[in-house]
Amino acid sequence: MTGQSAHMKQALPTFDRLQRPLKDLRLSVIDKCNFRCPYCMPKEVFGKDYPFLQHAQLMSFDEMQKMARAFVGLGVDKIRITGGEPLLRKNIEHLIESLARLSTPDGRNVSVSMTTNGVLLAARAQGLKDAGLERVTVSLDSLDDRIFRQMNDVGIGVKGVLDGIASACQVGLAPVKVNTVVQKGLNDGQILPIAEYFRHSGVTVRFIEYMDVGGATHWRSDSVLPSEQVRALIEQQHVLLAEPVLRASDTARTYRYADGGGEVGFISSVSEPFCGDCSRARISADGRLFTCLFASRSLDLRPMLAEHVSPEALMTSIADAWERRDDQYSEWRGEQYREHGRKKYPTVRMSLVGG
Repeated sequence: MTGQSAHMKQALPTFDRLQRPLKDLRLSVIDKCNFRCPYCMPKEVFGKDYPFLQHAQLMSFDEMQKMARAFVGLGVDKIRITGGEPLLRKNIEHLIESLARLSTPDGRNVSVSMTTNGVLLAARAQGLKDAGLERVTVSLDSLDDRIFRQMNDVGIGVKGVLDGIASACQVGLAPVKVNTVVQKGLNDGQILPIAEYFRHSGVTVRFIEYMDVGGATHWRSDSVLPSEQVRALIEQQHVLLAEPVLRASDTARTYRYADGGGEVGFISSVSEPFCGDCSRARISADGRLFTCLFASRSLDLRPMLAEHVSPEALMTSIADAWERRDDQYSEWRGEQYREHGRKKYPTVRMSLVGG
């Protein structure tokens, strides 16, 4: 499809080299985070006083809206706001309001959601809902306060996050999802407590295999607890029934409790890679396009956001980049990129592009 007219690009789905459609946009609004989780921004790698991007280096909300509108014209119908910690971005509700007004070429509303660590969520949940945010996903790696403080590495307690989750439920940011990254020997003892805590709450917990993302330079394959084992642990207590897969590009495989206790999901990007159906593009807080969470290269789209550049030209740049895409890092993970169980493939900092 390279070189086709902008009108055709808007009318047709945009596919990469592996025939994966462009459907989801992860839009990072800030690279700064108030946590230093070991799998994302460990202090020993990034330091205690990491020089995050200055405000002038971040895309403005107007630029983000122009970027999002171009992606929607190319087939995106889901936008997830990420970071860093997106609630550190001042007046983020204004951006949400503008994104929530976008619609696809065939007239459908664009779905706007957010991933957050939840610390600031309790005070902001109603305003986010009023602005048009539909759903929220909260990262929560432990209910045990000591382990939680150890994993965020800045001494923040777990209560504020739990309050944020409760507030999100109360205002209707549904379905509320909780993401738990399981690292063997660190928080694997929290699997059952977290699963039990959210049963019958309407919140879906998703257990994520520990991945070799940008900051996890000490990642080892023997630190991964496969989803199959996590699920087996829960099944010792409860009968789980597999839910049908609604979209091939969904990252989680979802099960429901047979007794009506709700749902639980498993994201198995290490043991069962799902690259073959990945439909997600990522825009960093400074306007660069990454076509994989594990990418080492990007396309700087910031110049295409200038006033004199037409929306059609921006769409053409994005579509051309997507059509060249052949990323499938999780399926490539192996001796080509690892030696003796250690990661060797350079990847982008996750706080810059979101999870």
